[in-house]
Amino acid sequence: MHALSVRKLTKVYANGVRALDGIDLEVETGDFFALLGPNGAGKTSLIGIVTSLVTKTGGDVRVFGHSLDRELNAVKNAIGVVPQELNLNLWDKVGNIVVNQAGFYGLTRARALARAEVCLRQLRLWDRRNDTARTLSGGMKRRLMIARALVHEPRLLILDEPTAGVDIEIRRAMWQFLRELNAGGTSIILTTHYLEEAETLCRHVAIIDRGRVIERGPMATVLTRLNEEVFLLTPREPVLALPAVPGFDVRLNGPLELE
Repeated sequence: MHALSVRKLTKVYANGVRALDGIDLEVETGDFFALLGPNGAGKTSLIGIVTSLVTKTGGDVRVFGHSLDRELNAVKNAIGVVPQELNLNLWDKVGNIVVNQAGFYGLTRARALARAEVCLRQLRLWDRRNDTARTLSGGMKRRLMIARALVHEPRLLILDEPTAGVDIEIRRAMWQFLRELNAGGTSIILTTHYLEEAETLCRHVAIIDRGRVIERGPMATVLTRLNEEVFLLTPREPVLALPAVPGFDVRLNGPLELE
């Protein structure tokens, strides 16, 4: 059984924009899967449909065999979502945010409290449970969003640019947590602009452009076909200007990371 199966999925918005143009996609149970593509490629529309936040125009979506059209509650219960935007109630306490999320999935109060403690400890936020979310650093807020998404023990975790805007040390700590989560059996779908992030974490990849899947397969195979190799460097001191490296494209991902 696939964690996610998408068949001939289309999305045409009211203004006539065709965001998805007959996408076929499968993610195996237990996989760590990367969804790559430029801005406007259709990644957000695809995730929005799978998580029932966007209405599809046509096609079929199944999550662990459950039909999005006929078994919506089962699909929702199977998925945890970490959006790119910080959508926390910043004036609420960290612990309350996670406990309240559990209530949306029908967990009892006792179970919600127990799961919140587990998730906050896993994400190293238990000591901040009585603080308001607005007092957290950017990286802590990202971790809180992951804890919130995991409180109902979803079998599939979908992360949309989870490390956008965080520094390299926080990003690598999150990578390690996600590896451990996946090793424990949780299927993960990751969208990212960082190719080295996808290469480091994911076993399979699909590349979307203009609403269509243009490449898919094992990560190493796809990178070979693209003739792409990424090196991630952490300088000892902040870099203020890009160095010239003959034969390579160089990108600055922050003062302490070169790609």
